[in-house]
Formats: sequence, C-alpha cells, structure tokens
Amino acid sequence: MRAARFSVVTAAATAAALTAVTGCAEKSGAEDGAITVVAKDDSCEVSKKRFPAGHVKLNVENRGSKVTEVHILHPDDRIVTERENIGPSTRAAVTAEIKAGAYAIVCRPGMTGEGIRQQVEVTGGAAGPRRSPERDAAVAAYRQYVQRQADTTLPKAKVFTDAVRAGDIEAAKKAYAESRVGWERTEPVAESFGDIGPKVDVREDGLEAGQDPAADWTGWHRLEKALWKDKRIGAAEKALADTLDKDLADWAKRVGRAEITPTSMANGAKELLDEVATGKVTGEEERYSHTDLVDFKANVEGARKSFDLLKPVASKNDPKLVAELDKQFTALNALLDTYRTDKNSYVFTSYDKVGEPEREKLSDAVNALAGPLSKLAAAVAEENRRVR
Repeated sequence: MRAARFSVVTAAATAAALTAVTGCAEKSGAEDGAITVVAKDDSCEVSKKRFPAGHVKLNVENRGSKVTEVHILHPDDRIVTERENIGPSTRAAVTAEIKAGAYAIVCRPGMTGEGIRQQVEVTGGAAGPRRSPERDAAVAAYRQYVQRQADTTLPKAKVFTDAVRAGDIEAAKKAYAESRVGWERTEPVAESFGDIGPKVDVREDGLEAGQDPAADWTGWHRLEKALWKDKRIGAAEKALADTLDKDLADWAKRVGRAEITPTSMANGAKELLDEVATGKVTGEEERYSHTDLVDFKANVEGARKSFDLLKPVASKNDPKLVAELDKQFTALNALLDTYRTDKNSYVFTSYDKVGEPEREKLSDAVNALAGPLSKLAAAVAEENRRVR
C-alpha cells in the first residue's frame, strides 16, 4: 500500500528524494496548454475549470509547507489519475486521457483526509482520442493481465487465510508474501476503486484520524502484525481472514470495470516505482514480516508489464526513451534477483538482513529507472496526438 496515501511523509526527506525519484522538474504554467494547479496547505488553485476532452496535462506546483498529492477524480471518486509525494517547493506534471463529463481536481496537503476539491467540467468540444491499433491492443492485453492477477490471487490468499483460520502461525507466515504478489503487480488499478485498498492493504499508521485499530484495521498488514509481532491467532484474526477473502473477491469482480487507458497504464507504472521508493526500499511496508523484497519485485514486474505492452506505441515517438527503459528495467531486475534465495520460486532474502549499503544500491537503481519512466505517459500521449 502506498503509505503516502494515508500518512504524512517527512517533508524535507520527500522534497529531496523526489527530484531524483519522480523526475518532477517540469515547468509550471500554461505555455503548452496545460492546466496549472497550485497546491497550498489550505487551498487548491486551478487555472481552468472548463476544458475540452482528450489528453489533459496538469502542471502542479506545491507552494505549501506539507508534502501533497493531486488527483483527478470521477464523480464517484474513482481515480482517473494521480501524482503523490509532491514535496514543498516541488513541481510535477500529470498527463491523462479524460472523457467529457464532470470531475474534481483534488489537492491533499499532508496526503491525508478528503483533500481540497475543485469541480471541473470536461467538455465534448474536442472529440475523444482516436486510438491506434497498437493502443487498443495494449489496453486489451493489460485488462487481461490485471484480471488474471486478481483471479490468481484468490486461491493464493485462501492458502494464507486457511492457515490463519486453522491457527497455524508457521503455515500462515509461509503463505503470506506470495498471497500479495498479484495485488502488488496491479495496485494502481486496484486502488482506482478507492475503497478496496484501505480494506485490504492499509498499515496501522495509514488509518484515518478517528479510526480505531482494534475495530477498523483490516487486511493483510493487520494479520502480518498478529503473526510476526503478536505471535498469536485468536478469534479476531480468524474473522479478519474471512473479511480479507471477501474483500479480495470483491476486488476480483470489480477489476473488469476499471477504466484503463494507455496513459493510465504509463502513469500506473510510475506509481508502482513510487511505491517501491516510499515503502519497499525503506522497509516500511512489511515492517513485521520483512518480506519487502517480494513486494518490491512484484511492483517492478507490474511496471515492466505496462511498459512492455506500451512499447509499440512509445517506440514510434521516443525510441531513445524505450531503449533507456529497457536498460534500466533489466538492471533493476538483475539486482533484485541477487536477493532471490530460490531461483525457482518467489522467495527472497528477509529485508532486515539487507544492510544500508545494499539498500542504497537498490534505491539508486530505482531512481535510475524512475526518471525515464516518468516520461512514458507523455510519450504515449504524444503518439496519440500524432494519430488523431
């Protein structure tokens, strides 16, 4: 789970890291027709509240004192696109395909709460983007991939929850990490529904103000704490296993209704790398089980899948970017595989055994990939403009 969605990241550390990790040094302003979003601690200023459908670019500037995030939301709060971890005095660009209709642009100072909303109208004055066959094929293949990941997660999660219900702590520990792989590969799509992520993947420090961990905390990480820290399985944990099965089944049913576009695929790949940078490299995500490298690998695999499917589109417009992404994905995967303790299964070194120098190397490899990956959405959008 992106910790930043629910908890405040130290502002100074985030501002320093984002220049390297998110590549968000884009210029603000409307010189390229972009919509300017100025995020402050108490306001969210939007330069245009009415604009045509098609490819839309937001130039975001955080003038507040807190790390923030910016979303474009459907009326039912499904996420169209987002950019997280925008530190103070930091700029970021977001590119998305948006159809005609009513939406909200939301700034979330401190990355908590409901955020500050600006209602916007996307008009039908500009026709929706005409996709090339390559774009249609990429979206269709990615839909199949996402659904497959959800479907294969259910039986793996049931091995985990069955062990919990049986009170078998060691069997549950063994099944835990692998039960999460499909979720981690496709998390941006899963979280586009808004309500599923907080049910199955939130950490205790990610609960909203006023929520009671004893009553309101559910999902994998609640059970992770019970297994590794509390070292007990009681009636409450067995009930939580039932709830996790139910929530994951709901996710698998809803995946087919997710709105997916080539630019959302590219943005999602970047979000997965942000997940690695803010949760996995730091060791925050799996703080009790130390299975962070399993999540790390799954996030990278999911990002790579999006990139691979978008290659026929992006290579027409920016072949150098595609070559660089191939290089950096290969390098990061090779580095991750050095921590694989069993080459024939999804078993990695416990992250608490990975020293600071090694973690720094992993972080450097993530940063080297994150920079060019932040340009993929623009390359896909440019290809779309070219075929219109």
